[in-house]
Amino acid sequence: MLDHTDQRILEELSKNSRITMKELGEKVHLTGQAAASRVAKLEDQGVIEGYTIKVNQEKLGYSIHAFITVITQSMNHQPYLTFVKTQQEIIHNYKISGDGCYLLECKFPSNERLDQFLTELNKHANYKLSIVINK
Repeated sequence: MLDHTDQRILEELSKNSRITMKELGEKVHLTGQAAASRVAKLEDQGVIEGYTIKVNQEKLGYSIHAFITVITQSMNHQPYLTFVKTQQEIIHNYKISGDGCYLLECKFPSNERLDQFLTELNKHANYKLSIVINK
């Protein structure tokens, strides 16, 4: 169970994982060394699994953000899963319950590329497309 200080550390690291241990310590009322020890402990316990960056997809030329509910056509999902592994536009592939079998979060540079993707996807599964209008 995490105490209040550990929760604050996670909150601060979630905002900025590049923060120095000294700055982190100041924010959670610890020394830099004590903050570093707490972070190391959280990493050892598997609470912190890694650090990442947030990329602005629009600035990379991917202006279309889509969620695609996927309904597989058979109980054998392997052809679909193999297809998914080869597609660079997929941000996340979630296995879900409810209306579909999977939920894809994707980014596309153009409607033409989206159409190509959906044509290929339709060889493996049916789908329902939702386009993000605004965040």
